[in-house]
Amino acid sequence: MLEAQQKAPDFQSVNQYDQPVSLSDYLGKKNVVLYFYPKDDTPGCTIEANEFTQKASEFAEYDTVVIGVSKDNCESHRAFIDKFGLKVDLLADTNGELCESYGVWREREKNGVKSMAIFRSTFIIDKQGNLADVEYGVNPEGHAQTVLEKVKNL
Repeated sequence: MLEAQQKAPDFQSVNQYDQPVSLSDYLGKKNVVLYFYPKDDTPGCTIEANEFTQKASEFAEYDTVVIGVSKDNCESHRAFIDKFGLKVDLLADTNGELCESYGVWREREKNGVKSMAIFRSTFIIDKQGNLADVEYGVNPEGHAQTVLEKVKNL
C-alpha cells in the first residue's frame, strides 16, 4: 500500500475521449486528486462522481484537477459523463496497470464469493508529484468535501 509523502507512481492512461493523460501533464502546475472507483453508473460510484462534479469549481480554485479511474472503457466513461453531466475526467484503465501501481486492485469477498475488484481509494498528489494524502476504503458519501478540505491545506 502507498503512503503519504511517497513519490506518486507515474501514470499514463487515456481519458473518456481516448486522449492520453499522464501525471507529468500536471507536475509543477496543478495538484491532482486521483480517485479509483469500481464501475461506471453504479450507485456509490455515481454519488462520488456527482459530488466531485458539484465541487469541481472549488477544486479548480485551489489549482487542483480531479480525475476518476476505473477499468471501464472510454465509451462507458462517455456514457456515464453524459448521463450525469459530470465535470471530471475519467481514465480508462482497461489493462489494470494503473490500479495495480496504486494498490487498489484487490481480492474481495461478497456473499461468500471471492473476486478481484477495485478498492475505492483516493490519492491527493501535490504539484511536485508527491502523495499528500492516501485513503483506501473510501465511503463515497461526503467524500468530495473531505478531499476538498485536505486540498485547501496543501
